[in-house]
Amino acid sequence: MNKSSTTEKSEKKSQNGDPIRTSSGKAAKKSKEKVKVDRFEKKIKASVKKEKSNELKIKGLQDKYLRLSAEFDNYRKRTLREKIELTKSANENILLKLLPVMDDFDRALQSMNETTDCNAVKEGIDLIYGKFKEFIQSNGVKEIDALHKSFDSDYHEAISKIPAPDKKLKGKIVDVVEKGYFLNDKVIRYCKVVIGE
Repeated sequence: MNKSSTTEKSEKKSQNGDPIRTSSGKAAKKSKEKVKVDRFEKKIKASVKKEKSNELKIKGLQDKYLRLSAEFDNYRKRTLREKIELTKSANENILLKLLPVMDDFDRALQSMNETTDCNAVKEGIDLIYGKFKEFIQSNGVKEIDALHKSFDSDYHEAISKIPAPDKKLKGKIVDVVEKGYFLNDKVIRYCKVVIGE
């Protein structure tokens, strides 16, 4: 056998018929493996880079979350403090408006001890009552009109029943024992009433 036959033996045919040399196959195999290793290393480096980038993003998001959480907590505390102060000042305003009525009562009590004229005392008390009624109306409080009206459990609380003095008053309110009040169309106290049977 000569050299040409050895080369023919060392040549293998690929699927499309092109010769593949096996003597240089080891070198090609090594270079293919090196290419694969290089690609794999590049993928690992890219993955590590991406992971570091993701870690930075996570740290940034955690920082934003903590800041927002702290901001919200401060906002909640501030609004709670403002509500408390508003309630205190609202009570203060109401009490300041009530003080003149209290002063009038003091003057009325003083004059009751000094005067003998009952009509003057009665007029003074009527004036104080009118002033107080005007005050509560200006603050949104209205009296519930109940006398001779049909009983309504949304506004009235029945405390007893008596025989109706008139047929027209059967099933209606014949007496109001304690007045009821609205505060801006909300019942804050129910009328205590007597119903006619």
